Amino acid sequence: MRFTRRTALAVVGVAALLAPAACGSGDDSGGSGGKNVEVFTWWADGGEKAGLDGLVSTFGTACPDYTFVNGAVAGGAGANAKQVLASRLQQGDPPDTFQAHAGAELQDYINAGQIEDLSAQYKEWGLTEALPKGLLDNLTVDGKIYSVPSNIHRANVLWSNKSVLSKAGITSEPKSLDELFANLDKLKNSGVAAPLAVGKDWTQLMLLESVLITDLGPEKFTGLWNGSTDWNGADVAKGIEDFKKLLSYSNKDRDTFDWTDAEKLVMDGKAGYQLMGDWEAADLDAKGFKDYGYSVFPGNGETFQWLADSFVLPKGAKNPEGTKCWLKTVGSAEGQKAFNTKKGSIPARTDANAADYPAYQQTAIAAWKTATQVPSCAHGSACSQGFQGAANSALGKFSSDQNVGELQKAMAAGAKQFAKK
Repeated sequence: MRFTRRTALAVVGVAALLAPAACGSGDDSGGSGGKNVEVFTWWADGGEKAGLDGLVSTFGTACPDYTFVNGAVAGGAGANAKQVLASRLQQGDPPDTFQAHAGAELQDYINAGQIEDLSAQYKEWGLTEALPKGLLDNLTVDGKIYSVPSNIHRANVLWSNKSVLSKAGITSEPKSLDELFANLDKLKNSGVAAPLAVGKDWTQLMLLESVLITDLGPEKFTGLWNGSTDWNGADVAKGIEDFKKLLSYSNKDRDTFDWTDAEKLVMDGKAGYQLMGDWEAADLDAKGFKDYGYSVFPGNGETFQWLADSFVLPKGAKNPEGTKCWLKTVGSAEGQKAFNTKKGSIPARTDANAADYPAYQQTAIAAWKTATQVPSCAHGSACSQGFQGAANSALGKFSSDQNVGELQKAMAAGAKQFAKK
């Protein structure tokens, strides 16, 4: 879940408006003896808020000496939250902890010297044994680990309104892009205004990524982010053409929509499909909508595009000991169960009991163990925030001008500019 960069003036303006809520811990949060722990997230609604509430409840039991202070800033994908956070970090006013996507996205904070090494805590809390090696490898930078993951999400999931599909004569899940296009035509011919619900920038990057996984395969897709696959290739151009065709079936006001607005089109029967991460399951459940279906994006096969929400210890945090208690709770079996059963994600730990989870999470837990894993740029596991911002800007332009060549050039330029050092 990503963001679009604003001007510095806009960032400061948003920060000023939201600072009382985000910084409301007061004098009693200062120093290692303070009680308040300000937890900065973008989990303010639906299944995300329900998951946070479950984690907060566990924190209250595990860390009775500390008080949770909610620093959440609303806005899908952290659009507003990341702007406010950047301003606070620059001003030397960090929250006690903040949410960040695990993977390449953390490199920005590491390079800026804004977060602390947690390697010692990993050993102390048994996380080096509880988390899978592949995830630990992704979290490790120059031999150090800087965040504690609360979950694993799957990004490449196609959601649907089963009643809308049935009325259009669609009786099976599409297994290829051609089958998806055929189904979208059926929806359009049945009178569905927006067969495919789409939101703005980062949600379009998610959709493009899923198409590229199909057209390139998992190995070449991963190569887009590590430099081994050329963004200027003919196979990438085909992927962008397929993406352009998918947008032709979407709502015309997509660039004004957050992911939940697109989701509402599906809930209201005004759309048949939406590509979104599996936090959508918990959000739909929290909103009481049960008539939904889900499948891996057509052509992605046994590929699991992953992302992980995680928490860090900022340098200069007012209450580092309280933060460590929060981080220990986030990484604990109890904390991950309380969080993930409500948020729609699966635990990062390997000792979870699948039977404790709703139907969708059980399928995701099984797939995580066997599927080919690829990262997500839209959600920070594959690329830096700089690349995300460049990609989102390019996609915003493409949404209007539909120029395949220009989008391909822009993505290639972003990859070169923000290449991993």
